[in-house]
Amino acid sequence: MSLSTTEDTNQSKTYRVWDRPTRVFHWVNLLLVLSLMFVGLIMLFKSEVGITGLEAKIGLKELHTVIGYLFAINLIIRLSWGFIGNRFAKFSGNLPKLGAIKRYQTALRAGENPQYLGHNPMGKLAVLVIMITLMLIMATGLLRAGTDIYYPPFGGAVTQYIAAEGVDATRIKPYDETGVDKAKLAVLKPYKSLAGTVHLYSVYFLMLLIVLHVVGVIIAEVRHQPGIISAMFSGKKQIEGTPLDK
Repeated sequence: MSLSTTEDTNQSKTYRVWDRPTRVFHWVNLLLVLSLMFVGLIMLFKSEVGITGLEAKIGLKELHTVIGYLFAINLIIRLSWGFIGNRFAKFSGNLPKLGAIKRYQTALRAGENPQYLGHNPMGKLAVLVIMITLMLIMATGLLRAGTDIYYPPFGGAVTQYIAAEGVDATRIKPYDETGVDKAKLAVLKPYKSLAGTVHLYSVYFLMLLIVLHVVGVIIAEVRHQPGIISAMFSGKKQIEGTPLDK
């Protein structure tokens, strides 16, 4: 694949790197994740902020779920693009390699500033961990939505399972045991609880990853490779010398 480049007076070159779908996913994902965290925190501390009552509780969960659907759609599009996008969007070219990470760290310790068009080796590792965490959050969130407020894609199967004999499953309502087989509900409860626990702690882990990611990007921008932040807006990187992944 050829790279589009332009030269400036300092003999540096500008490369087109991040395609538009990759950039759109990045910023939409950030917006949705922050929105989910905000609503999630309100859900966790609803009593402290004066939100009471079952209707308000369900309303918050429904809002969280709707935003979660947008998050899931955006993530699924990005996962699909990881197989059909340009070389910098494809997962096949962004898998971290231990040898490359060691060489990169050795070069930094030696005072060198190796340049990369795509993610540097540490960046590739960070992206992999973040993507796995996002997928885990999506999966457990959908499971929790299905077992808690009976939303798709699992809600229909859940209500069919817990509905008492002769009861129309579509009449089952969240936090209302009318028409529910309590024995089956008890069987489901540990799985519901596990999905919720994994979901919550995955989000806490993602918060940590976001902080580390932001700090790492700022350090890389200031000390090693200027322009990596602006590249996620423009899609272009300006590099002096020959990038190692050209």
